[in-house]
Amino acid sequence: MELVYSTGGREKYFKAEKVGDCVTRAICNATGKDYLEVYNDLKELASHERITKRNPKKSTVRDGVSKSICHKYIEDTLGWKWHSCCGIGKTNRTHLLESELPSGTLIIQCSRHLTCVKDRVLYDTYDCTREGTRMVYGYWSRD
Repeated sequence: MELVYSTGGREKYFKAEKVGDCVTRAICNATGKDYLEVYNDLKELASHERITKRNPKKSTVRDGVSKSICHKYIEDTLGWKWHSCCGIGKTNRTHLLESELPSGTLIIQCSRHLTCVKDRVLYDTYDCTREGTRMVYGYWSRD
């Protein structure tokens, strides 16, 4: 899969290069929204996050956002639709490969990572495909 190096616009606001901001990057790459706007929106949602046994620490936009915050922002705020690729009753496995993903703009959820694929081209800061072996749990699309 072709890779286009993209920080989602982080360099306009922050100088750090090694940060856990994949959620913000993926959303910015997919929507074209300003990095700082998405960053602040996610930060606000994370500030209201409750600590539970399953979620023992609060999310931070720079070091990792919980799945519940991701889902809430992408689905409720942006209005994108979730498409599951694995789970109970699913026998087909979807990998981060251009041949296994639909065309269009997608925000992809993999293990411990979110990324953006536009018309089967990966937009991220590194090649997260694991040479085509990385499983896709699901993805969001505008429809």
